[in-house]
Amino acid sequence: MPPLFKKILNTIPRPLLIRLSIIGRPLIAFFLKGSMYTDPINGKSYKKFLPYGYEVVRENVLSPGTLSLERHRLFWLYLKNETSFFSEKIKVLHFAPEQAFYKNFRKMKNLDYTTTDLNSPIADVKADICDLPFQNNEFDFIICNHVLEHIPDDTKAMQEIYRVLAPGGIAILQVPYKADLQKTFEDDTITDPKERAKIFGQYDHVRVYGMDYFTKLEGIGFKVEAVDYTKKLTTTEVEKYRLPKGELIPVCRKLVS
Repeated sequence: MPPLFKKILNTIPRPLLIRLSIIGRPLIAFFLKGSMYTDPINGKSYKKFLPYGYEVVRENVLSPGTLSLERHRLFWLYLKNETSFFSEKIKVLHFAPEQAFYKNFRKMKNLDYTTTDLNSPIADVKADICDLPFQNNEFDFIICNHVLEHIPDDTKAMQEIYRVLAPGGIAILQVPYKADLQKTFEDDTITDPKERAKIFGQYDHVRVYGMDYFTKLEGIGFKVEAVDYTKKLTTTEVEKYRLPKGELIPVCRKLVS
C-alpha cells in the first residue's frame, strides 16, 4: 500500500485530491472504526489510522474521519486547551484551509472566518500570500500551517501575514522543520520535482527549514514562542492521539505598540 499511496500523492493534483477525499472519507472511516486510536478533532476512535507521506510514508498517522495528521491533532489540542479560540469573538484568516478544521471552524458562531488560497477549491478568497487583498491589522488570529515551505519568497509572505495581523493578535505558522538542522537550506536552482522531493522532502517544497525559522519570524517583528505542547500531555495521550512528540508550535504574536 505505501508505494501506491506515494504514487497517488505525487501524480494527482492537490485540488482533485481534496475533492476525492471528501467523497471517500466516510466509507474509509466506517471500515476502520475501533478503539485503539482517537482523533480529538471529532472524538471518534479507530482500530488504526492510515499511512501518509510523500518521500517517506509514515504509518498510522492519517485519521480516516477528519483526514487530520499528527500536526493537525496537536494544533487542535493546543487551540482547545490553551487559547480562547473556541469562545472569544475573533476575526480569523486561514491559509490553505485543511479539511481537518474547515467544517468545524466554519460553523463556530464566535468566529468571523475567512479562508484564502490560490488553488484550493474550498477557499473563500483566491489570493497570493505575498500580495494579500486585506487591510492592515485586519485579523485577530491567523492560521498558516505547512504553507511557507512552498513559497519562494517566504520573507514577503511573512511580512504580509504580519501586516494583516492586528496588534495583540496571534498567528500560528507551522512548517516542517528539522530539529537537527540549525540553518534553513534552500536552492532555487533545484526545480525538478523528483529532485525537490529527494532534497526538500516533497515535490512542491522549495526549502528545508532549520531551527533558525523561529529567529526569522522574530526578525519580521513577531514575538515568537516555540511551544512543545506534547510536554503537557501524558505518553498515553501522545500515542492514543498519534501526536508528533516534541514538535514545536510557532505561536507568533504582534505586539501592541
